[in-house]
Amino acid sequence: MDDLSRQLFEKACALIPGGVNSPVRACHNVNSLPLFIAEAHGCRLTDVDGREYIDFVLSWGPMILGHDEPSVTAALRETAGRGTSYGAPCPDEVALAAEVVAAMPGLEMVRMVNSGTEATMSALRLARGVTKRRKLLKFIGCYHGHADPFLAAAGSGVATFPIPGTPGVPPAVVADTLLAPYNDLDAVKECFAKYGADIAAVIVEPVAANMGLVLPKPGFLEGLRALADQYGSLLIFDEVITGFRVAFGGAQARFNIDPDLTTFGKIIGGGLPVGAFGGKRRFMEHVAPQGGVYQGGTLSGNPLAMSAGLATLRRLKTLNYAALEARTRAFAETLRGILLAKGVPVQMPTLASMFCLFFSEEPVTDFVQAQACDQKLFTSFYKQMRAQGIYLAPSGFETGMVSFAHSDEDFNRALDAARKVLF
Repeated sequence: MDDLSRQLFEKACALIPGGVNSPVRACHNVNSLPLFIAEAHGCRLTDVDGREYIDFVLSWGPMILGHDEPSVTAALRETAGRGTSYGAPCPDEVALAAEVVAAMPGLEMVRMVNSGTEATMSALRLARGVTKRRKLLKFIGCYHGHADPFLAAAGSGVATFPIPGTPGVPPAVVADTLLAPYNDLDAVKECFAKYGADIAAVIVEPVAANMGLVLPKPGFLEGLRALADQYGSLLIFDEVITGFRVAFGGAQARFNIDPDLTTFGKIIGGGLPVGAFGGKRRFMEHVAPQGGVYQGGTLSGNPLAMSAGLATLRRLKTLNYAALEARTRAFAETLRGILLAKGVPVQMPTLASMFCLFFSEEPVTDFVQAQACDQKLFTSFYKQMRAQGIYLAPSGFETGMVSFAHSDEDFNRALDAARKVLF
């Protein structure tokens, strides 16, 4: 059935560690082989064996407009005809910076980089440079990229694979990473009470989307803002996933929280490799060459990524986020009802165009509870849905994504597939 994908994976395993360029793609957690994708249009993927899938992964979030969105594709074609990299400033990086700053309440300046990992790494360096402090407070199960300081108790692919600790990371590096459970403001207060004078920053996914989808409890984000202010630390919002997805102005607009620094990726590149970090002018002015905190990148601000991101944001400004959220919620609620009728325990949190299946009796509010969910049930569900042409993230610690390209027909096909699942 998947002969060409199997052949390509076997060849890849001899050339690429694990046969993939990002661990979760290997599908180990769901006892499956990866699919090799040949093309994508709208919300549909076609693999190398010619099978079509309705896509609820969306390249792990960037494709909120769907694949091959006409205005984005046209911008890329036009830009490619003028060259793919200059190693020099280009007009679109200024235009994209203006769009991002205008959209995000917490931003006055922004620096383009090449990935979400680069963005969080650079934001942390800046926070340390500004505050002259060393320690970072992060939350167990949150994922902020694969830079060394963030891999302690991380989510996403790190949660998916049983990798003990952080191999390859010197103990001295993570010694300055403090950990607290997500949604546990009392634990954060204890950390600040003990280490506050040396905490440069607290970094948080304002909506945790790398341990599954876990929403912030009322008062949690507000409490982080107050504690950072009290102790002179910087509050960093990691909006790599939530930026331009939970609202056009990101989680900071949706929850009315004013972070000091914010990191971006995914959507702002329209499907191309991109990242950015930004924030208040008084902090961003410390970034080289204006200030002494160094950050650079050969392909940062490259014309292809900038044009794709610019076309994406301009298109998003014309679309109805509230309508997409309502359609996503209706789909998720119906899916939950179908699964509950089969006698399996399931939680189905949603926010904006994101949803998540937790096979659990109780609501999930932190990483410990996410880990306690029934992964065997998830694996069974994943494999049966995939066999019916529904493409979900191959891990119970990831979040489902919906695009503006998903139609009622696509939702109904997915729901019909769920009705045929047997446990």
